[in-house]
Amino acid sequence: MTLDPDLAALRPLGGFFALHTQAEGSPGPAGVLPTLARAYREPADSASPRAPDDPLTSRVRAVVRALRAPEDRIGASVAHQGLAARLWSVALGCAALYGSVPDLAPELLRWDPDGSAPDDLWLTRVRARPGNAATVAQVVVDAHLEPLCAALRARYRVAEGLLRGNAGSALASTARLLEQWAGAHGRPEVAARARGLTADLFAHPYLADAGVLTGAAFRRRSCCLYYRAPGGGLCGDCCFTRPPCTSA
Repeated sequence: MTLDPDLAALRPLGGFFALHTQAEGSPGPAGVLPTLARAYREPADSASPRAPDDPLTSRVRAVVRALRAPEDRIGASVAHQGLAARLWSVALGCAALYGSVPDLAPELLRWDPDGSAPDDLWLTRVRARPGNAATVAQVVVDAHLEPLCAALRARYRVAEGLLRGNAGSALASTARLLEQWAGAHGRPEVAARARGLTADLFAHPYLADAGVLTGAAFRRRSCCLYYRAPGGGLCGDCCFTRPPCTSA
């Protein structure tokens, strides 16, 4: 199935999977939004890596405010997981539904860092690539998760293992949602492709130590820190069975 310019097959899966697209050369509503390539770059003022006009800083601050988080690194972790989930959803959804994935190069994706969840993304040009696990890993891990991880570690000193765990959690959640949709709509071939791709992706070096995938269930080896936010708790795939004591 050839990719269509609107990636319309993603829309029935809901907002978590859907991606805005725009005609090539048209500024569209996202014309003033930053690209993800800009978000991953070091701010121009290297002495102030959390400059107020930096889109990644804006996103983390928005999440910190929404969670009333006591630490910036909590907001950084939750923001990271949200963006990782959106990238996985587009890539894995397209690979399972179309058999191809769009080129999601950071300079082609515009992002609204002040938007609500799930993250709003605009793809400015739809270019098809093979829908195999190696290409999905290149499109998501190499192009996005590695530079995003480096940027967040530099700005907020978030542990790399935590971020890899986030990436694994986001992939496992995406795969479960895709399989649930496929089961509800009589698309066993979509479920089978999603399951096979997910297993192959968890064998990738970036994700191999993130946790253990058993069927559709994933148990990560790290914690995303959400429990440290007021009213937060443990996620279903957390390495902990009870929230650690946070008192001094």
